[in-house]
Amino acid sequence: MIRDTSAQDQVLQPAAKPLKKWAGWAAALAALAMLAWAAPSLRQQLGATDSFKRERLTLATVEQGTLIRDVAGEGKVVAAVSPTLYAANAGTVSLAVQAGDSVKKGQVLLTLASPDLQAKLAQERSNADGLQSESLRAEAAVRQSQAQAQSALDTAAIAYKSAQNDLARQAQAFAAGATAKSQVDQASDALARAEVALKQAQSLQGLQLDATRFELQAKRQAFERQQLVVKDLERQLDELQLRSPVDGQVGQLFVSERMSVAKDGKLLSVIDLSALEVQMQVAESFARELQAGMPGEITGNGKQWAGKVSSISPEVVNNEVAARLRFDGALPEQLRQNQRLSVRVLLDRREGVLTVARGSFIEEGGGHSAYVLQDGQAVKRAIRLGAQSLSKVEVLEGLKPGEQVVVSGADAFRGAERVTITN
Repeated sequence: MIRDTSAQDQVLQPAAKPLKKWAGWAAALAALAMLAWAAPSLRQQLGATDSFKRERLTLATVEQGTLIRDVAGEGKVVAAVSPTLYAANAGTVSLAVQAGDSVKKGQVLLTLASPDLQAKLAQERSNADGLQSESLRAEAAVRQSQAQAQSALDTAAIAYKSAQNDLARQAQAFAAGATAKSQVDQASDALARAEVALKQAQSLQGLQLDATRFELQAKRQAFERQQLVVKDLERQLDELQLRSPVDGQVGQLFVSERMSVAKDGKLLSVIDLSALEVQMQVAESFARELQAGMPGEITGNGKQWAGKVSSISPEVVNNEVAARLRFDGALPEQLRQNQRLSVRVLLDRREGVLTVARGSFIEEGGGHSAYVLQDGQAVKRAIRLGAQSLSKVEVLEGLKPGEQVVVSGADAFRGAERVTITN
């Protein structure tokens, strides 16, 4: 016969009901207390899945004030007027100055010796003298021709007058019966011939005068043309002496003593120290806003001077544009060519606008969103930005004064709507 387990069973007595009731109430109260203590943390965890340490982020406070947009950089002193002189003709160099010498306007800087040009000038002068002699001979021929024509005209006039007188005598004698009618007719024919001769003499005088005048004019014009050739060669010979176009200083010499140079060869440069400017390189993005006349500041040698933008280069080189500033007022003393100075150009000034420090959030959010610190969380918010300076950016919509914005480090959020920020 198989034994059952009845001998092993033990009957347990139930606990008293009042004790069980009080234990349940205690457990419920403890759970409520834990829930109340963890409620803020639970609310944060329900809305944000990740948490980031505050020290990994860069925060900036939204402020209301003045936004100054400017461009700053390093510039160098350059001469507003710095002409470079070139050889007008080929020749051999003879220097009268050295680099760095002070010069006055019109002072001879160097001389070019050109024997070929001097020989050509002498030849052309000789040709001019020959043409002048021909012109003088033509003038004498004109006077002689005029005298001959006048003499022929005077002779014809006298003959005509004599024929008139002879006809008058013959007519009187015929009237008195002292001569024949044929004598009167002969006197009349002689008067007619004298009249024709007089008219021919008058006509020939005019034609001969015109012919000699034209010939004389041609000779004079040839002489004048030759004079122009001589003057041009004299000018070229004078240009062999290069003179300073301004008061200033000799900059750089591109030739040496007794050096042969070709026509249009570079010789030297002259710096006008009375008109110095400061040239700076500006990024292409800011160069679009630069305009002549904008105010600026120039700093160097422990001093600061006011300036104005004088010119902007139309050419972009290596994503930069060259801009020049002119000193607004008296030119500072003791400045040197290529001296380095700090330059700042004021682009815009806006009063009473909301601003926040610039940061990578502009590129990360495309300028349309930013993370705002709120109740221990960084909450993504839509914003609209305006003008930007080197250090600040204008806020048009989406932010209020006093709010803190994550300006750097938000790329770790990966576009989440909100994240928890821990200390």
